[in-house]
Amino acid sequence: MNDNKLNCQIAILGGGPAGYVAAIRASQLGANVVLVEGKELGGVCLNRGCIPTKALLKTSEVSYIIKKSKEFGIESSISNINWNSAIDRKNRVVKNLNMGLEHILPQKGIKVLKGKGMIKNPKKIIVSTDEGEIEVYCDKMIITSGSSPLMPNIEGINLPNVITSDEALNLDYIPKTMTIIGAGAIGLEFASMLSTLGCKITIIEMKDRILPFEDKEISNELLKIMKRQGIIFKLSSTVKSIREDNGLLKVLYSEENKENIVECEKVLVAIGRKLNSQSDEVKSLGLSIDKGAIVVNEHMETSIKGVYAAGDVVGGRLLAHIAFIEGKTAAENALGLDTTINYDAVPSCVYTNPEVASVGLNEEEAIKRGIKYKVGRFNFRNNGRALTLGEREGFVKIIIDEDNYIIGGQILGNNASEMISEITLSITLKAKADVIADMIHPHPSLSEAIWEACADALGRAIHKE
Repeated sequence: MNDNKLNCQIAILGGGPAGYVAAIRASQLGANVVLVEGKELGGVCLNRGCIPTKALLKTSEVSYIIKKSKEFGIESSISNINWNSAIDRKNRVVKNLNMGLEHILPQKGIKVLKGKGMIKNPKKIIVSTDEGEIEVYCDKMIITSGSSPLMPNIEGINLPNVITSDEALNLDYIPKTMTIIGAGAIGLEFASMLSTLGCKITIIEMKDRILPFEDKEISNELLKIMKRQGIIFKLSSTVKSIREDNGLLKVLYSEENKENIVECEKVLVAIGRKLNSQSDEVKSLGLSIDKGAIVVNEHMETSIKGVYAAGDVVGGRLLAHIAFIEGKTAAENALGLDTTINYDAVPSCVYTNPEVASVGLNEEEAIKRGIKYKVGRFNFRNNGRALTLGEREGFVKIIIDEDNYIIGGQILGNNASEMISEITLSITLKAKADVIADMIHPHPSLSEAIWEACADALGRAIHKE
């Protein structure tokens, strides 16, 4: 074909977690693949989400460890926090992973087009690049256009010091005060990070609890811990307006029908994300949309045959690892395989201090489904490894059904994000609590808390009070 025309089996619109994984999997299956991305490869997760926040959270963790070093017999203090150095380190981590993607995709035979893609029909995308327009003709299409920060309709929301997570990741200093709107994962992670580094944080949340989609007991316990860390929470509260006064922002909010004002240097808006299903790139296609999400079947196929979608744009929980598996699933089904996803075996993690991780059903969800269940529980204060680490906060909960199959698990504690995979594997393999309760775990280890919680669900925990 001409230089401005490309033929391929699979065209993918969006180079985030869903898009690049779909591209690699399609290539592994022998397809000729074109991937279209207007910004950086890796999407929000790599460039403005999961990876950069965790890099900066490591800086706050180091600060936290130094502050409690006296407990371990080491006298130390922090003379200075060079936030710009932390930002530079974060940027190096992101760049390193970016370069890896830039290298690995062409190496796998994937044609990457840098530019904005406009869908003309289910078989054609026009890509505007620096070198001009390129017409991409495809047999199948996968839409992975992602999501964007959601901005509420509040007076003053466009003031210069009102920021989203995108801008928060590039602050050139640590503010003395910040108000965060939203007590979901994003808001709490930034609160945990900046509070540890000396910023006074106030969180305003409309609902009556933090992390409203997590286990209620976990949410309540984390709230207590973060309050002890000095973070102020205003729950069941609504922001009415934001205005600037003498270089500070004044946030007017209502709490129990009373209006109050909190002053701060910055306001971080973290109320969630808007799905890019109605962007110019995709809306001309006429896909079925429900509550902002592109509707897909269990094979990730949309209402138009041969057009698939994956990742944030299809709604649900907006997690990068769900996007990974949805992208893989879309590619496999587009190429003739029959693949589905078990959404009951998807872990979620919140990287606060301590961390929260969960998978499968919590108690509230089990009740909604009418499942008879039992709960096993074990506190980290009774775990030898947790005490040696000086990390005694939190607990493990295991949910089992009446036949003792593990159907859910929740962890609040140090390294919860690393531990949750044992419970995820148990649910994936349909294991019974007996299997984990009888499995030999290393001692001392944090994972023994999972062993004990499974045993507790069966009435035979060893070290439980």
